[in-house]
Amino acid sequence: MSDHDTAHPLFSPAELGKLELDNRVVMAPLTRIRAESDGTPTELMKEYYAQRASFGMIITEGTWPVQEGRTWGRQPGIETAAHVAAWREITDEVHARGGRIVLQMMHGGRISHPELTGTGRIVAPSEIASPNPIRISSGKVDGPVPHALTQEEIPEIIGQFVAGARNAMSAGMDGVQVHGANGYLIHEFLAPSSNTRTDAYGGSPENRARFAIEVVTAVAEAIGAENTGLRLSPEHNIQGALEEDREDVLTTYLALAEGLADLGLAHVEIVHHEPEGELVQALREGFGAPLILNTGFSRFSTRDTAFGLIDRAGAAAVSVGRSALANPDLVQRWREDGPLNDPDPETYYGGGAKGYTDYPVLQRT
Repeated sequence: MSDHDTAHPLFSPAELGKLELDNRVVMAPLTRIRAESDGTPTELMKEYYAQRASFGMIITEGTWPVQEGRTWGRQPGIETAAHVAAWREITDEVHARGGRIVLQMMHGGRISHPELTGTGRIVAPSEIASPNPIRISSGKVDGPVPHALTQEEIPEIIGQFVAGARNAMSAGMDGVQVHGANGYLIHEFLAPSSNTRTDAYGGSPENRARFAIEVVTAVAEAIGAENTGLRLSPEHNIQGALEEDREDVLTTYLALAEGLADLGLAHVEIVHHEPEGELVQALREGFGAPLILNTGFSRFSTRDTAFGLIDRAGAAAVSVGRSALANPDLVQRWREDGPLNDPDPETYYGGGAKGYTDYPVLQRT
């Protein structure tokens, strides 16, 4: 380990909106499914997040603003007073340990089931079922055909995002990240494979970007743009949200960037396997907001990868998934170039403390 490594900008402060981060290593949003059955966060979740307070910023797992947006059982929510109170205990503990925590607000759209939503339906931009099975209490089942949101219903959905954002700030969060990636509702509007509408919210790239622009703008107006971020995964081609025409992708996401650039967002997180490439760099310029980069499932975020994203890809910060899951003290381990714990895939989703809060920290001799 060289002096240059320990002094690398990855370990220096960064400003994202109103937040000053102690370092540029961000804990990526990671689905863990350990809330109560009604979505209330638990004491175990409090310990899990508090253990990771040394990250420059924690982005929570995807959290539903309204039950109709729920994707999994035991996924946390931010809809009720009980949700807010339980998240407040978590944010207080993270802050007591010197950390920063932002809530990722996620509406699953068609990646759900009426058993999960409690409304007798699931919603999406178009009546196209998810190509992937949905997990409910009895096991995996085929994705149902969603209800295509009408233009009259869309403002109500936007209002649900706004209410969730306000609840998150009441819970003591340092901000909100709107989940516009990975095939969930906002991404379903962006992708031509899941959005076949012919009205103002479909058809052209500009129209497909409209819903995302309206959601993020409304959230920013409610809680402040300096408290608002956005996660995107262009060309990720996941859960049926296919974006395989590069020209269309570039036009769609640049329209999104143009529609949001004047807000002054706290951050935009982009998941992409080529963060130094033309698409991501065009979006970095287009949004004009601090950029958090994540290399996605195909390129794990190593220490050297993180250095490169700061040095060569213009990242203000780097979000890390699996290594953050297994190493609550990852920043120290990377700073000292120490050994890493390996994550246990058998314990990723659901369960108790095993593979959740029992990963050891680095022991100094």
